[in-house]
Amino acid sequence: MAGARATSARFPAVRESAGHYESYYLKACHPEEPIGVWIRYTVHKPPGEKPKGSVWFTFFEAGAGGPIAAKTTAPDPVAGERDWIQVGEAAGMGDGRAYGWAGDAWWELTFEPYEAPLFHLPNSLMYRSKLPKTKLCSPAPFAVFGGRIGIGERQIPLDGWRGMVGHNWGAEHAERWIWLHAITDDGDWLDAAIGRVTMGSKTTPWIANGAVSIDGERFSLGGLGAGADVKARPGLCEFHLTTRRLVLSGDVSAALEDCVAWAYADPAGGEHHSINCSVADMRVRVDAKERPVKAFEVRGGAAYELGIRETDHGVKLQPFPDG
Repeated sequence: MAGARATSARFPAVRESAGHYESYYLKACHPEEPIGVWIRYTVHKPPGEKPKGSVWFTFFEAGAGGPIAAKTTAPDPVAGERDWIQVGEAAGMGDGRAYGWAGDAWWELTFEPYEAPLFHLPNSLMYRSKLPKTKLCSPAPFAVFGGRIGIGERQIPLDGWRGMVGHNWGAEHAERWIWLHAITDDGDWLDAAIGRVTMGSKTTPWIANGAVSIDGERFSLGGLGAGADVKARPGLCEFHLTTRRLVLSGDVSAALEDCVAWAYADPAGGEHHSINCSVADMRVRVDAKERPVKAFEVRGGAAYELGIRETDHGVKLQPFPDG
């Protein structure tokens, strides 16, 4: 087991004239059933304005008529001494815990990291420079959760649920993005962010960052020589990622009725739609140098998120405005 405070909030140091967004999030899934939860604590700051904090809650139960979602927004988010972020008086997330409420939902959770933090970008300089405009890391790419959530009169214990804890921030969202995450019963895992970014009048090809862990050995998915061939639409993504050390390929799928769609406001104006299913099915094949080929499948416990500007995507948009 390994774990440490791998990150800290950036929003307190952002100058007033700048735009900024930031998100701490967790995803946790039942080890045997297609049930999961995705919770986010976010900061939204247009240029020249004060930041607002929001808490987003989504509960997934495959085949049960669609996710249950709720959101609440409060001014003046803070970074506390213990918590990475606090939104309002009763919602926060920090080392080993997450708590809060939104609508009819509430949660009191603990998490224990089972892996060292993951820094997706290839080198530390990229976290200090202006580019890329979106930065991310996973304080816990593999964590085990405890505690409970409540939805109305229903209470659900999370003892032994597997998942992750993530953090991203920046001046603007990628033009398009994909997030993939899965953990197997044997402890293998994948945590990948794949994006296309705008540079001037052009948009880059897909760029992948993150890692896959096989039998305890971690392989980076980014850096020099890395490539990404991706076909993505709501509910389905096929991916083929190459590095100097491996080829990783696979697919992830989910029924559209088991997905949630949120509107994400961009700091400088406009918005993206983020379509997420945290109880998706994923198949992965890893062909690494000097290792046997390894294939694994996760059913009802993988995460697939697609960020796009299109609004006609077939998933019901949640009636909660961003900001």
